[in-house]
Amino acid sequence: MLIGKVISNVISSRKYEGLQGYKLLVIELKHTKEPKYVVAADNIGAGRGEHVLLTSGQSVQYGLQREAPIDMLVIGILDKEPVFENE
Repeated sequence: MLIGKVISNVISSRKYEGLQGYKLLVIELKHTKEPKYVVAADNIGAGRGEHVLLTSGQSVQYGLQREAPIDMLVIGILDKEPVFENE
């Protein structure tokens, strides 16, 4: 699992049928030396500026309501900003 901050939404005029109902979000990952950004599918309602919990890889398919080609999925919204000892 990963932690990240929602930076913005991805706007698309067309997308794979299995992705209907999912928002696509640009997320800045935490715990990286340099900024790293990913696109994640979201169906729990995360918004810009919120910190989220992400899963990736094969475990994403367990969190989906239908089969879709997704690498990264938002699985939780954190109540407060995480504090890391190295920061």
